[in-house]
Amino acid sequence: MTLAEQLRAAAADRILIKDGAFGTQIQDRRLKEADYRGAFALGRDQKGNNDLLNLTRPELIGEIVDNFALAGADILATNSFNANRISQADYGAEALVGEINVAAARIVRETADRLAQKDGRKRYVAGALGPTNKTLSLSPDVNDPGFREIDFDTLSDVYVEQIEALVEGGAEIALIETVFDTLNAKAAIHAARRVDPDLPIMLSMTITDLSGRNLSGHSIEAFWASVRHAKPLSIGLNCSFGAAQLRAHVATLSAVADTLIMAYPNAGLPNDLGEYDECPHTTSSQVREWASQGIVNIVGGCCGTTPEHIRAIAEAVRPFAPRQLPPPQQRTRLAGIEPMILAA
Repeated sequence: MTLAEQLRAAAADRILIKDGAFGTQIQDRRLKEADYRGAFALGRDQKGNNDLLNLTRPELIGEIVDNFALAGADILATNSFNANRISQADYGAEALVGEINVAAARIVRETADRLAQKDGRKRYVAGALGPTNKTLSLSPDVNDPGFREIDFDTLSDVYVEQIEALVEGGAEIALIETVFDTLNAKAAIHAARRVDPDLPIMLSMTITDLSGRNLSGHSIEAFWASVRHAKPLSIGLNCSFGAAQLRAHVATLSAVADTLIMAYPNAGLPNDLGEYDECPHTTSSQVREWASQGIVNIVGGCCGTTPEHIRAIAEAVRPFAPRQLPPPQQRTRLAGIEPMILAA
């Protein structure tokens, strides 16, 4: 049985749990710039470079992973959201991308293997791929709509470098998350297939307003039509808003996607200081509604969620059966900003 088959079988038996946010946990440690930098002689300030902590403070990242795993997470993502050459250029740390990703995956792999020896429970290691701070679909120059800072092939190469290192470190899934630009996601899919045609892919879109569109303007249905060819292990939504605001959009995706649905919201919306106040009980109660309606297979947390949030979510969804996948629809699907579905 392949890993994808294992995960699908597990998701048919119960609602699986993804972990929560690294950023919140790291911020709570009140680290200083020297904690991020370690012994590296980098010319720029490294405070906020969470990915570099895989090399400079691996014990701290390991502690966070352990806490999420012990809270009930079945899917553990790597601390590598910005561990790509484009994002690391902001810190002058491009040369460390390979090392960062290998270390990020090894930390999670070691936790998953160690805990499996104790309790016999399989935990899946997902290599997290963020969207970068560039967009293939939109121009950053309002006076030149045709201008792009990067092209598709270059972005695919950037993702290949990251995915190869994550796989080397022990990642077994490519988690393409917080997709604000559908074309960026396609570049990541292209890269994953270049690295390993059989590497399982999980895709997660982020919507930028309550109409249910991402930054490149795609509706949820159009996004699915655009990426369905990749046959992702799961499709879903993350970040964006809290669970209450995401419910209708998760339901929309659940109705059309013939694969697993994974959704992991923020702990509500941030306050004026950028902090998240929503308590675990509130978040888990809202996610419980998703489970009771039968619209999810995998749930977890994004910005602001702690191990306590994940533990509460795991408890809240335990009584409910996972979503039943709809039968594949043999129809031609075309996607612009809206989908076009042609009857068979």
